[in-house]
Amino acid sequence: MILNYLTFFLRTPLLMNQSDIVTILIIVVVVFSILLILGVRKSYKLKKENERLNNMNTKMPEEEDETYKDFTDGHMYDNK
Repeated sequence: MILNYLTFFLRTPLLMNQSDIVTILIIVVVVFSILLILGVRKSYKLKKENERLNNMNTKMPEEEDETYKDFTDGHMYDNK
């Protein structure tokens, strides 16, 4: 009985041929290549956006003239 099982497993071909393995590897390479291209493209776009935002004048005109105001004069701080 064990001999029958052993001969059966030895005679059966492999579950996957070499061409099947190559096909699966090609599909995996294509999918990861697409993901890599999309990631590089997104990184490039984010870098351009970051440079654009850094070049913008972010300071408001009224902020430049404003001086420090003491906020501890309120009723919560009990300054009498």
